[in-house]
Amino acid sequence: MTDVKAKTEKKYEVDAAGKSVGRVATEVAKALMGKNFPDYTPNIISLVKVTVVNAKKMRITEKKRLGKKYTQYSGHPGGLKTETLSSLIGRKGPGEAVRKAVYRMMPRNTMHTGRMKRLIITD
Repeated sequence: MTDVKAKTEKKYEVDAAGKSVGRVATEVAKALMGKNFPDYTPNIISLVKVTVVNAKKMRITEKKRLGKKYTQYSGHPGGLKTETLSSLIGRKGPGEAVRKAVYRMMPRNTMHTGRMKRLIITD
């Protein structure tokens, strides 16, 4: 008789239609950390796959599209790169805005990349 518990993978789906990017991202971040389930343990990656559907139908205002800027700095002189949300959506699609928001909401620890691999965004 073995005492090994069979770990089952859970599925969680978020419908992004009509919601803003931040509202969707907070719901996804909580689910990826496992806080929606009763067996939540902070130091263990929860076995949950989160799927975001209808990313194209998200509500993004024009002020947010033009005003939101993503910056990256290489550390070298003149190495500051900025990009607006509208150009990011045009280049990679609306799902990338959700991915970046969730990425920055998750705690920066060793479980960060493992949790982000469990995020699936469909348009």
